[in-house]
Amino acid sequence: MKSTILILAPSVFAAAMLTSCKNPADETTDATITDAQTELVGTGTKYVFLDTSTIGFTGSKVTGSHDGGFKEFSGHFFMAEGGDTPTAGEFTIQMESTWSDNEKLTGHLKAADFFDVEKFSTSTFKLTKATKTGEGAYDVSGNLTMHGTEKNITFPVTASREGSTASFKAEFDINRKDFGIVYAGKTDDLIRDEVIIRLDFKATAGESN
Repeated sequence: MKSTILILAPSVFAAAMLTSCKNPADETTDATITDAQTELVGTGTKYVFLDTSTIGFTGSKVTGSHDGGFKEFSGHFFMAEGGDTPTAGEFTIQMESTWSDNEKLTGHLKAADFFDVEKFSTSTFKLTKATKTGEGAYDVSGNLTMHGTEKNITFPVTASREGSTASFKAEFDINRKDFGIVYAGKTDDLIRDEVIIRLDFKATAGESN
């Protein structure tokens, strides 16, 4: 029996290591990142984000992953009368509101190695294109300005509308180095480049433009 345990132990250990090293971004869509594009000008009915909306993220390193997000942000988008595709939209994140599942990490994320919130107090996204790809499905493109760098990102979105309330969700990953966030981490615990972004926006119709 002892010899059996000794034989199995290495394989169990290897399996555990493979699990801990798995990149969670392998399970999400890679956002397409290009140079900034011309932003859309809003027409139609304005939908303003509700307080129940959320922006979250997951970052990982060799030994595991951490979840976080932003507590304070605001935004809106426009929909034409009778239309089903946004004509414009944007949101602004207050970077000081960054949170994570580890207090020490939260402080580090706000520091110069990562978001450098003292220097870059906000991040913004402004819609440049929205293409319907199916029922309740879209490819959305917009200029994301983060850490002083502006890039155009494209990612898939699922959306729905009921009465005066609209919502959309998205899950995708971006490469943090595209936005000048290049901190590598410790030599034996390197931080991965890919960061998963999760958007869950709910909005209610306001005035028309």
